[in-house]
Amino acid sequence: MTTESRIDKVLEQLFSNPGFPSEPSGLYAPLGYMIEIGGKRLRPRLALTTYSLYKDSFTEEILQPAMGLEIYHNFTLIHDDIMDNSPLRRGVPTVWKKWGMDAGILSGDVMSIESFRRMTMAPQRVLPLVMDLFCNTAAGVCEGQQYDMEFERMDRVSMESYIEMIGLKTGALIACAAKLGALIAGASESDCDNLYEYGYNLGLAFQVADDYLDAYGDEKVFGKPIGGDIVNNKKSWLTVRAFEKASQAQAEALEKALQMPVGTDEEKGAKIAAVMNIYSELGVDEDAKYEILRLNSKAMEFASSVCSGVRLETLRRFAEKLVGRSK
Repeated sequence: MTTESRIDKVLEQLFSNPGFPSEPSGLYAPLGYMIEIGGKRLRPRLALTTYSLYKDSFTEEILQPAMGLEIYHNFTLIHDDIMDNSPLRRGVPTVWKKWGMDAGILSGDVMSIESFRRMTMAPQRVLPLVMDLFCNTAAGVCEGQQYDMEFERMDRVSMESYIEMIGLKTGALIACAAKLGALIAGASESDCDNLYEYGYNLGLAFQVADDYLDAYGDEKVFGKPIGGDIVNNKKSWLTVRAFEKASQAQAEALEKALQMPVGTDEEKGAKIAAVMNIYSELGVDEDAKYEILRLNSKAMEFASSVCSGVRLETLRRFAEKLVGRSK
C-alpha cells in the first residue's frame, strides 16, 4: 500500500502545475490563485488514499479525476464566497474581493467546466460509473447550497432538514472522493458503497466541525472571520441545536439576538457575542463536539467493513486529520 508521505509528495507535485491556460489572464488567474492558496487537498487526498487500498502506484487514470475533485471544490468556494459576501478565504482575499464580482462568477464557471474535463480522464471501463457519480454529486452540492440559502430566510429549521442540507452540500463530495478512488482501482461494489458511507459520515462530521469553528475557532487558524454564520443568519448546526434545546424564553432571546443589526463592525461584534452567550448557556458547543465524535465513529464502522490492519489505520488517521481540528 502506498504510504501517506508518498501521497503528500504526489499531491504537491500534481498541484504545483495544475495546467490551466494562461490567457485571458483575467479569466484563468483566479483559478491558479485558488489552487495556490489551497487547503489540505482533503478530497483528492481521500481519493488517492482509497485507490491505494487496492493499487500500489498512481497513474493518470486516478490523478486527473482526483484533481478534478479539488478543482470542483474550489469552484464552489469561489461562488460561495460571493453569495456569502465573504472577504477572506484561507486568510487571504477571496476571488471576488481581489478581481471583482463578475470575474469571480466567470472564473468559477470555467473552473467547474475544467473539473468535468479532468473527470473524463478516468479509465473507459468505469467512465460511465465515474461520471454518473460525479454528476449526481455536483448537482447535489448545488441543491445543498440552495437549501442553505433558503434556510437563511426561515425562522426555524429542523435538524433533519439541516442534516439533509449538509449531506448534499458537504458530505456528498467527500463521499464521492472516497468511492471514486476505489471505483477507479477496480474495487468490489460493496467496498465502493461502504467507502462512500465512510466518506459521507466524515463529511457530516467535517461540516459540524466547520460550524463549530465558525463560532469557537481561532481566526488565524480557521482562515476566515469568526462569527460569519451568525452575522449572515446561516442556520448552522449550533443554531439548529440551540433551538432544539431552548426553553421558550431562551428561544425568544435567541431570535432577538439573531435579528440584531450588523451594519458596523461594532454591531457585528455585539450580535456575535449575544448569540454565542446563548450557545454557551445551552451547552451546544459541547453537543457539537459529541456529534463530531459520533459521526466519526459511524464512519469507521463502514471502513472496518472494507479493510483491517494497516489499511484500516490509514483510513482512521485520515478521519482524525479531517475532523480533529475542532478538538
